[in-house]
Amino acid sequence: MHARFLSAPSPASAAPSPYVRLAFTGALPRRACWKPRGPASASAPPPRPLHSLCARASMQPASPAHDGHGGPPVHGVSNTVIGVLGGGQLGKMLCHAASQMGIRIVILDPLPGCPASSVCDEHVIGSFNDGDTVREFAKRCGVLTVEIEHVDAATLEKLEKQGVDCEPKASTITIIQDKYRQKKHFSRYEIPLPDFMEVDTLRSIEEAGEKFGYPLMVKSKRLAYDGRGNAVAKNKEELSSVVASLGGFERGLYVERWTPFVKELSVIVARSRDNSTVCYPVVETVHKENICHVVEAPADVSNKIKKLATSVAEKAIKSLEGAGVFAVELFLTEDDQILLNEVAPRPHNSGHHTIESCYTSQYEQHIRAILGLPLGDPSMKAPAAIMYNILGEDEGEAGFFLAHQLISRALTIPGTSVHWYAKPEMRKQRKMGHITIVGPSKISVKSRLDNLLQRNSSDPKEVSPRVAIIMGSQSDLPVMKDAERVLKEFDIPCELTIVSAHRTPERMYDYAKSAKDRGFEVIIAGAGGAAHLPGMVASLTPLPVIGVPIKTSTLSGFDSLLSIVQMPKGIPVATVAIGIAENAGLLAARILAARDPELQDRVTKYQDDLRDMVLETAERLEDQGPEEFLKGMD
Repeated sequence: MHARFLSAPSPASAAPSPYVRLAFTGALPRRACWKPRGPASASAPPPRPLHSLCARASMQPASPAHDGHGGPPVHGVSNTVIGVLGGGQLGKMLCHAASQMGIRIVILDPLPGCPASSVCDEHVIGSFNDGDTVREFAKRCGVLTVEIEHVDAATLEKLEKQGVDCEPKASTITIIQDKYRQKKHFSRYEIPLPDFMEVDTLRSIEEAGEKFGYPLMVKSKRLAYDGRGNAVAKNKEELSSVVASLGGFERGLYVERWTPFVKELSVIVARSRDNSTVCYPVVETVHKENICHVVEAPADVSNKIKKLATSVAEKAIKSLEGAGVFAVELFLTEDDQILLNEVAPRPHNSGHHTIESCYTSQYEQHIRAILGLPLGDPSMKAPAAIMYNILGEDEGEAGFFLAHQLISRALTIPGTSVHWYAKPEMRKQRKMGHITIVGPSKISVKSRLDNLLQRNSSDPKEVSPRVAIIMGSQSDLPVMKDAERVLKEFDIPCELTIVSAHRTPERMYDYAKSAKDRGFEVIIAGAGGAAHLPGMVASLTPLPVIGVPIKTSTLSGFDSLLSIVQMPKGIPVATVAIGIAENAGLLAARILAARDPELQDRVTKYQDDLRDMVLETAERLEDQGPEEFLKGMD
């Protein structure tokens, strides 16, 4: 058996790498090649001998070593060497996460210049679909994992029986590799799915069309990803051509009932070796030509939908075996159902944003999970994030030029991080990198994405309002419009409407209960006589409510002020002076500015302008004297 063995340059060394990259001839080796790279110069140190690497690897299960119970002392986070089957961009980001914790990663990939090759500890050039190569590779590792599911699952199963630690388990990889088998597995656990059935003849697929109707989704069982292996038959007449486009029935096909979804969602679920799980916030994925193009975090759906999506995802992963990070892709239907689309047993495109936006990235989480370390906090540390895939827009150098232009613009935009995968070849629609934008709100990150893509910002009418301004009747509008004016000065989108606590109680109830799910962050409620609206709304929503007492002809607004202020314990309502809705707008701006640096700067400038105005007035008074000053005010 042959193998080539590549050692990555030591990150601790400032000197150039003593190893040269081997030229790739285009033919992938059938077996791994273990020859060390030659030194770049006569003075360069020789590569480490093969036996020294083997000595540093561990074949022990990846349970924490203990220096008081006969195990080797642990220097740092873990002594365990992680072996990764695959060296693509996911493997590259796994290596980055491992490097931060001082954990060694060895990768197996057939391409000498694969993305992970420049950042891993060692790169073994060989096929992860070759049983002999995978067996030899496993001897170097304390735990074996994958960054691509299209690996030799049969060999992994044999290795597990021989005591090799594989995470996730070979049984899980086997299920996920065959999408029809995956669907059958999840249906046994009562996971909600689109209707599906196997087809192996023209008659059987015609029967499926009669049963499910058209359009009909036709899928390959194996080796289908990024839209490849999927086709849609719009009618019975298209069935033959669709089957042929997928390689014929001998390829292995099944069909699904067409799902008229309104959104595609994804949940990253991490499970440790002790079967404990944590779930990342639900995200929305937007696809371009069946390839994930944009990920928005968190998803703009109700809390009810978020809980349902998380529940379905967690239940699905608990039905599988092994530790690691799993991505669960879901459909949200028009009638608010959540249906499982498919599962990936590894870090996923829909979790790239977690590197910048979450306390623990999905890559660090995967490492923690497979090593049996405590799982990290999956919650977001940034209020909003968008991930944009850099897809090849053209072939070759023309495509690289367009990508470089996009990256150059990204580097000028606040909150933006660029991840370039360094793939040697550019092809149309190939994933070449991604850009993550984090910011204080969905509106902010979407606006920055518009700037990045040099497109006009969304229509203001379509921008989700952050503040709701409500009042009991149209007679309150002359006062409440001042709150709207102030919010517009701060570029804070708002909605102004009439919601009466007494005349339309059902509307008030529905409005208050749905406010948070609609994206509102603050509610300003104006009320005159009785002034029940602010308090009633505050009792129905977790959002901060600011009451504006409005002057009436009877008690001059004092009844409104006292009604708003004298709320029972547990139902707080802020308030401002009678009839001064401008202060309510300013208070709402300050509340939002607490986690929005850009807005905070505008609020600070507003205060500075007020100070400067007072100082300027004081200076004129001192210069002119009171009589002359008062004449100027006439």
